[in-house]
Amino acid sequence: MHELVERLRGTLLPAVVTPMDTEGVVAYDALTKYADAIAAGPIGGIAVWAHTGRGLYLSESDRSEVLATWREATSAPIVAGVGVPRSVSAPSLDEAADATVAMAVSAASHGADAVMVYPLAALASLPDGRAAAVRLHERVAAESGLPLVGFYLHGEAGGYPYPPELIRELLELPAMLGVKTATLHQAIGCQDAIWAGRGTSKLSITGEDRMFGPSMMWGADTALVGIAAAQVDLSAAVLRAWTDGDHSGFIAASERLDRFAAATFYDPIEGYVQRMLWAAVWEGLLPEEAAVDPYGPSLPAAERELVIRCLEGL
Repeated sequence: MHELVERLRGTLLPAVVTPMDTEGVVAYDALTKYADAIAAGPIGGIAVWAHTGRGLYLSESDRSEVLATWREATSAPIVAGVGVPRSVSAPSLDEAADATVAMAVSAASHGADAVMVYPLAALASLPDGRAAAVRLHERVAAESGLPLVGFYLHGEAGGYPYPPELIRELLELPAMLGVKTATLHQAIGCQDAIWAGRGTSKLSITGEDRMFGPSMMWGADTALVGIAAAQVDLSAAVLRAWTDGDHSGFIAASERLDRFAAATFYDPIEGYVQRMLWAAVWEGLLPEEAAVDPYGPSLPAAERELVIRCLEGL
């Protein structure tokens, strides 16, 4: 456990996209080339089946093949997001927990090095919700045999705010690598979550695409972000400058990344996946026909033009 924590600390894990067509058919030839290109960049690992990659929308067979493609492309650690797939009916919390565990077991069988547990938002309203969340993570670890990343996910993406007490309880679990914050624009919640992990020796993982630089200053030491699904160097430069103590370089790199984030992460937030796909096409990482997000909102052409103008300006 300590070895994997230290291997990941200070590194970037892109939450990668999944190339698809308009019908949601995964473009595996495009995925192979995309995986090879991302794996050659300044990364410490890869996050598959995450929100950016529409992991909960993929069929079980597609998830396994997507993971296998990335496993072939890199020897770096792979973290797989696990939760309740959209194809699974889980009306009760017990059934939702079962589905999450089953997805984690599948990730282990297909070569993942760790899993990131999607939050069960319904737990937030229960009197014993905190204890139930801890039990879920314990069960995922026990049945999958993999180390875990906790996931404080903003409500717009189906999560709920983890209180600092829950963050600390999760980080006390032997199987826990760290907790990722993806609060979107909740600076106080992000700060509280990062500060709750101080002194634990576990990873403080930022997923803050719009607060990337600030989250580093608040104490995050590792990044698992959707904004690195394209333009990996932009995110890596911010992390590298901060880690190296290059504060002037950090400010300059943060300004560039913030400009890109402003062009890709805004309302409707679910549109960020398509915007990142457009960025990947502009960068030459994906072909046009494989850069479709069939599960997000329809976006006007002006939004693509904004992404392209931003990239040209960078």
